[in-house]
Amino acid sequence: MRWNWLSTIWVFVLLVFLTRGISTDAADARILRAGAVAQEITPEKWPVSVNGGMSDRKATGSIDPLHARCLVLDNGDQTLALVVVDSCMVPRDVFDEAKLLASRATGIPVERMLMSATHTHTAVTVTGVFQSDPEEDYKRLLARRIATGIERAWKQREPARIGWVVGQEPNQVFNRRWFTKEGLINTDPFEQTTDKVRMNPGFDKSVTREPSGPTDPGVSIISIQAVEGTRPICIYANYSLHYVGGVDALSGDYFAEFANQIAIKQNATSVQPPFVGIMSNGTSGNINNINFGSDGVPPRKPGEQLRLVASSVAEAAQKALLDIQYHDWVELHAAQAELELGVRKPNLEQLDQAKQWLTAAGPGPYGKLREIYARETVLLAGYPDKVQVIVQAFRIGGLGITTIPCETFVETGLAIKKDSPLKTTFCVSLANGYNGYLPTAQHHEWGGYETWRARSSYLSADSEAQIREKLMELLTVVSRDSGDSK
Repeated sequence: MRWNWLSTIWVFVLLVFLTRGISTDAADARILRAGAVAQEITPEKWPVSVNGGMSDRKATGSIDPLHARCLVLDNGDQTLALVVVDSCMVPRDVFDEAKLLASRATGIPVERMLMSATHTHTAVTVTGVFQSDPEEDYKRLLARRIATGIERAWKQREPARIGWVVGQEPNQVFNRRWFTKEGLINTDPFEQTTDKVRMNPGFDKSVTREPSGPTDPGVSIISIQAVEGTRPICIYANYSLHYVGGVDALSGDYFAEFANQIAIKQNATSVQPPFVGIMSNGTSGNINNINFGSDGVPPRKPGEQLRLVASSVAEAAQKALLDIQYHDWVELHAAQAELELGVRKPNLEQLDQAKQWLTAAGPGPYGKLREIYARETVLLAGYPDKVQVIVQAFRIGGLGITTIPCETFVETGLAIKKDSPLKTTFCVSLANGYNGYLPTAQHHEWGGYETWRARSSYLSADSEAQIREKLMELLTVVSRDSGDSK
């Protein structure tokens, strides 16, 4: 009996010891690892098509290298990949191919990858809009390079800590859609006169009345540092500014310059592995950098304005980072859904009229809006009646991220931030594909460039409401059991 009693005690002590060992091992396993890489995507062959305008342009060189900036986060349970590409817009087939290649190399599920375009208007055409056609060879190169960037970032993972914070920079964002004066007639490319607003209306006060919407000054920031010595690894930012422009050759615009500026402010220009600054595009479909309420803008040298904007936004980010709180480990969650949305296709009468205009104008290229949109009408007639789009919600600790594959209006982003169950949330536009502008139903009623039917604006008027509703559902899913809910 004594032997049995002693044996029981010994077994109990052994179990306690082993349990403590298991608990300690489990605690040690709760380590966040992160890796970031700026993968160059500058084209290898010249000249290349450049989209972003009504007419196609050709580039024979670049001012700065183009990149796919990649961030991988791994908490031991889940892994997320976030990528921002120096491109005006990237179609879903390119992103889908890049995700598949990256998943094969790393094991990260494609549903846990967020890929978006910056919307620089000085990058290679990979999506057909207006009179620019995709560079097919470059599309294939781009998919491979994005996948390579994710694989490199994944292999580069190291113990890290993470935090998030929101700064403010209201001086670089202005609503570009203005109501015009009562009685003023606005004629669209289809010879209709129902528009109530103009995009980029100029500085003539006899034309403009007031902006048709707000702005979002928030600079949302995710900061990742190495555990050893708090060395900066990556800053992933989000700001609702369309683009800046002002250069002729290929360039990453202010998005790329922000990466340079934030590296300087972080004293991270020569760290190893190299620090990666990332700026994603928020909800900027109706936001730009020009204040049409002023008397005009001063003349700038090429690239000067984008550097000023980048420096200003980087300064706001650096100021906000003074109040950031870092975490050695956070929960990572992701939810994805596909929505089927309607397409605003031309009817037979509109299609016949467009064909007549094109016949009269000749083969092109075209210089008048009527012919440009007539060509868009003919091309859009070949679209399906409905399209499938991807929307996502990610959670990084107490931070929420949503994605929309469109040039999203600022009202949508502000509504998501307000209604999100998480305290801090932002939205990445032009993500996981490209499906044109996404005006709200109200803005569709007001009309204007962003609503004119074309490959750059073709989703049904109720699409914004459907997308926002689905994103709220996904945010609810990923925010469950979060201590950072509202």
